[in-house]
This record gives sequence, structure tokens and C-alpha cells, in this order.
Amino acid sequence: MSFFPKIAFQYEVEEYLTKVFGNNELTTALGTQEAEKKYQSLLSHLSHPPAFTTVRVNTHLASVKHVKKLLFEEIQKQFKGLCVPVLEHPKLQDILLIPVIGPRRDLKKHASEVIVGAQCGYAVLRGAHVYVPGIVSTSRFVKAGDVVSVYSDVEGKCKRGAKEFNGVKVFLGNGISELSRSEIFCSSGPLKGLGIRMIEPVYLSPSFDNVLPSHLFLQNLPSVVVSHILNPQPGEKILDMCAAPGGKTTHLATLMHDQGEVIAMDKTANKVKKIKQNAELLQLNCIKAFCYDGTKALSVEKREDKQEGPPFLPESFDRVLLDAPCSGMGQRPNMAYSSTLKEVTSYQPLQRKLFTVAVKLLKPGGVLVYSTCTITLSENEEQVAWALKTFPCLQLHPQEPHIGGEGMRGAGLSLDQLKLLQRFDPSAVKLQGMDFNSLQDSREDDLISLANKDCIGFFIAKFIKSNSK
Repeated sequence: MSFFPKIAFQYEVEEYLTKVFGNNELTTALGTQEAEKKYQSLLSHLSHPPAFTTVRVNTHLASVKHVKKLLFEEIQKQFKGLCVPVLEHPKLQDILLIPVIGPRRDLKKHASEVIVGAQCGYAVLRGAHVYVPGIVSTSRFVKAGDVVSVYSDVEGKCKRGAKEFNGVKVFLGNGISELSRSEIFCSSGPLKGLGIRMIEPVYLSPSFDNVLPSHLFLQNLPSVVVSHILNPQPGEKILDMCAAPGGKTTHLATLMHDQGEVIAMDKTANKVKKIKQNAELLQLNCIKAFCYDGTKALSVEKREDKQEGPPFLPESFDRVLLDAPCSGMGQRPNMAYSSTLKEVTSYQPLQRKLFTVAVKLLKPGGVLVYSTCTITLSENEEQVAWALKTFPCLQLHPQEPHIGGEGMRGAGLSLDQLKLLQRFDPSAVKLQGMDFNSLQDSREDDLISLANKDCIGFFIAKFIKSNSK
């Protein structure tokens, strides 16, 4: 059941993906028709939000049961008494799952329109209100207090401040404008703060603006799985190579009971600032964040004893997480992917540079987890095949918990190797909406199973370094 059009790619990217998902290995195993059907299903899923909102509980400060109770009360307040369950996950015991209600097809569209940018639109589909910087245009006479219909300019064609827009736009729901048109586009510069308070979104998800900020962290389900698979222990020295905005970093520190050392790196100063803010908000003290390029994090010279930050000597870390920069094609919802083929294919060499440094920084017997939030073979299974060939010291290892599917065929890996990988593929489940009736009729086990599958596209590989060669 597709409510939005399938995700749109630039022509050359679409050609590239068609070949990836129609590769000989895959079509031989599944059949050409089945492989094509799965690919088309994936494209439909990518333009829709996941079926659940996932929040990670900061178990460093509070118990899951306590936060679950507080969250349930907050959601009831937001949804004006409508009863939406908050579920605990049996294998990921530090997350809570909230079903997303929608798409709601019976909403009335109003004459007054507000057009928002694509990124703002995607946030609205996952429960956010509209903030002023996300507003691109409004109808001519919009006043504070007006009920307006909100649309997303998915192709980025609307001119800022336009009074009407007839291009491709996707209906996101209705809200109440907090400001007049003249205030939104005032000449003294862009305002901050809330622009439209959503009252009838197409997809009903709770807003987490200032909701239990030190107890909850909004995080996609596969991103939570990654830290559990790395499985850091108290007292260890951990490296998170590409750490911003700090979701996995803070999770690692929490799993270690804030005992040991988590070194977080990112090469963008503002992102490093965000990691530090998140660590402070969640009251975690074992995190040290540095603005540094991960490809240069290996030191060839002896370090001074007191030097805390990068570059580091070989074999400095017990465990390394490389959540690599990637083409991001697994993110949902996304209705128009703007990157060129040159940009998409630029990530593989960068990932290999980072991976090479990660292997050298890892102690013998240490664990390296590689992950991406994309769907291509070149950034996922091909990287695993390359790593096993390039680094004889690395061995693929089983992942616990294993919640996603196995790896995708097409990179020459054996079936046994593919079973050790974890690929979260949204097309593994039928695209379906959820209303209050179907929610009440569903068993909790079925809802958990849906949450495991109907999430973002994601990939995880776990390696053990057997010796120092």
C-alpha cells in the first residue's frame, strides 16, 4: 500500500541501482522477476517512514520501566487520550518502540498552504513540528492562528517566499501557524523557533521536542543494534571513528557503565560540539571527543605520554566502531535522492582508507564493527569481500543480536559468510499502514517482528583481529 510515489533518483543513479539489484548472483538465486519485485518494493518503502519510532533509554540515569511509564503518559497527553502502546524489545532491552499511525487518508486539505523543504518534510513525517528555518513559502494571507495544510517540496524547486507553488509537492498534514507570513519572511533575517504546530499529520508519531531529553535518545533500531554487537566492556578503550552526532558514542559509554574510555572522532568541528553536548546531556563522563580526520588517525611516530587525542599508535584500542560515511540511501523517508553517481561511488575508496586505519589501530583479539546506512553492494558486501582479502588477520564473526536479514548476493561471498552479515532490508515486509483498529488487533510479537523489518536500510559486519600481522 503505497501512499507516496517511489523514491526518485537521478537517471544515472537509477541505472546503477537497477544493475546492483539485478546482478547475476542475485537473479540466479531468486529469479529475475522476484529480484525486480524486491527492488521495486524497496523503492516504495524508502519514500515512507518506518512503521515505528525507536527511542533508546539512557539506562545510565534511569530504568527502562520507569522511562516507559513517563513516555506512555507523555504520548497520551500529545495524542489527547488515544491509547498507543509503548513496547519493550525482547532482544534490545534498552529501547522502546512506539507504533506510527498512518497514513491517514481522510484529512481535509485547507486553502492556506505552507511549503517546507524536503528535510523538514521528512522530519514532520517522523513526528516533528515545523520550525521556521524549514519553511520555504506560504499562501499570501497566512496569519498566526490559521489552520494551514503543509506540503513538502521534495524536488527543491520552490522559491523562498513564493506566494504559491504548483510544482511537485507532497501533502504532510495540517497544522496551526504560530506566525504570520510577514513574520516568517521578515526582512531582519530568518527567525528561529516553532513555525507550524502540526495537529493532523499524515503519519501520527509523538514529537520529542524537549521530551525527557536526558533520559531518551531518538535512534533508528539498526543503529542501536550496532553498539550491542560491538559489545564494549567496562574498563576498555573504544574508538568511534566517525562519531557524529554521538548516538552510538553515548550508547557505547552507557553499555560500559561509563567506565573506561570512548574516543569519538569527527572531522567537522560543529559535529564534535554536538557529540560533547549529547555526552553532557546524558551525563556520561568517559567520552572524549576530538575534531580529527579518521583517515589520518594512525601515528607513525612515538607519542608524548600525556597526549590524549589522535593520532594514535598502532594497536591502541580494544574495540573499534567504523560507522562509515556513506551514500545514505537507506534513510527513510526519502522521496527524491539528489546525489550524482559520482558522489554515490566516491564513498567506497574513503571507507577503505578509514577501514585500513581501523584495522591497524585495533589490538590483536580486538573487535571491529563496520556499518553503513545504505543499500548498495559497493559500500557493504563488496567492502567485506575486500577486507577479508586485504587483511588476513581479520575473521568474520557471528553477530549478537542478529535481528536483520543476511547479506545480499553479488559480491562473491559464500552463503556462510552472508549469514554472518546483517542487512536490514525494509522490503522484507509488505508496506502497510497502521490504524488504531489494526493496532488493537495485533499481537505484541507481531508488532516487534514488524519493527525489526520495517526500519531504515542498514548494514553491519563484525570482524575479530586474530593477530598483529
